[in-house]
Amino acid sequence: METIIGREVEMKRLSTAVNSPRPEFVALYGRRRVGKTFLINQMFKNQYAFKMTGVIEGSLKDQFTAFADAMSDYGLDMPERPKDWMQAFIMLKNALKTKMSTYERCVIFIDELPAMDAEGSNVAGAIGYFWNNWACLYDNIVFIICGSATSWMITNVIDSKGGLHDRITIEMPVHPFTLKETEAYLEDRHFEWNRQMTLQAYMVFGGIPYYLSLLDQGESLVQNVDRLFFSQDTQMRREFRRLFNTLYKKPDKYIDIIKALSKSHKGMTREELAASLKCANNGHLGKRLEDLVYCDLIRKNIVREKEIKQKDAIYQLCDFFCLFYLTFIGKAMVEQQFWAHHINTPPINTWMGLTYERICMAHIQQIKHALRIDAISTLNYSWRSKNSQPAAQIDIILERADRIVNICEVKYSLDEYELDKDEYERICKRRNAFIQETGLRHTPWLTLITTEGVAHGKYSEMIQSQVRLDDLFVI
Repeated sequence: METIIGREVEMKRLSTAVNSPRPEFVALYGRRRVGKTFLINQMFKNQYAFKMTGVIEGSLKDQFTAFADAMSDYGLDMPERPKDWMQAFIMLKNALKTKMSTYERCVIFIDELPAMDAEGSNVAGAIGYFWNNWACLYDNIVFIICGSATSWMITNVIDSKGGLHDRITIEMPVHPFTLKETEAYLEDRHFEWNRQMTLQAYMVFGGIPYYLSLLDQGESLVQNVDRLFFSQDTQMRREFRRLFNTLYKKPDKYIDIIKALSKSHKGMTREELAASLKCANNGHLGKRLEDLVYCDLIRKNIVREKEIKQKDAIYQLCDFFCLFYLTFIGKAMVEQQFWAHHINTPPINTWMGLTYERICMAHIQQIKHALRIDAISTLNYSWRSKNSQPAAQIDIILERADRIVNICEVKYSLDEYELDKDEYERICKRRNAFIQETGLRHTPWLTLITTEGVAHGKYSEMIQSQVRLDDLFVI
């Protein structure tokens, strides 16, 4: 059986549920392919009293068929086909009730729960009734629900105002792998790639375990990318649409947001997005943005002016698979060895530089650790000038309680980065504009985040602190 890579926090919390002296109601959520089901199956070794998986894009009839099949698989009596979810879960309760004394821990696992809400069938209401009126009365029950449609899980379960209000005992978002976890995953599968190669794989596939599982150790990264994305009829070319069909019942408006953000290197405010999409900047747009944030597809960066502001937040696409797909796939439909033919060309080098910036933003804790400021209260935010045209922007600013502010510049290169006079002056210009426009009285420290470090020279000595790629590969 495969080993679990990373997920130490999640495994600890699941162990808590297993060893708890009381009934536990566990809710997992996270984007498609992130490894939620694998984690549960590995932790519980498929030892369930009952397990059902909702049928993605299935009809209500399909869901009831899957439920009946699961009842049969686990030897549970089902007197008739259910007419609705309330009746289905009452049947499950009655079937389990007769066997409760035989279970040390009665583990019930409902996977892809949002899919079961086909045709507005109110499966959440039935789940609430099942828990409140029966399951919560047994100290040996572990009830686990799981879903990729994160916004559905948040709205109907986590933030439920109905029968599931405040019933979840363990809430577990499952996020993509970090760089270190990705490295461990590849090492476990005997890939002998250095950290630059692992970084480039992360730029393409993100920290999504399923996507990484498709890599062939007998091929170079370039060959893997061509096979998985640019060969004819490859599954990764179809994955983008499937991802959004899984997450949202009406995916097109979400895809429009993702496409708009994929074209913006520095991200966009809600107002800018509304203008780009030619839609109203109202609650509907806000809800869709919130849904995308929950699914780890976009990031909401708070910004500082004279004070920290949420309403002018900058949204960035942070799902690296989506960013890669939208940057390259549409431009290479007929070229089956596109990556091999274009590697090291300016378009790909530019994409790598921009993607490395976003990877650094996803590893803020590792950056703080490298700077030895873990124990210092720190605000992390972005800044965009209101005065300069085009607007100067700094994506990573660490404002510390010890009255120092790290102004971070990210530079991607295959070798040591050489900081010349022109670039140093541009960095200083952005620093000075930031201090002037915000009125911040902290001491500014210029911080360079590179891959292989900064080459020694006149201007490198004027940088107060440095972070390297190796620093991002920590737990």
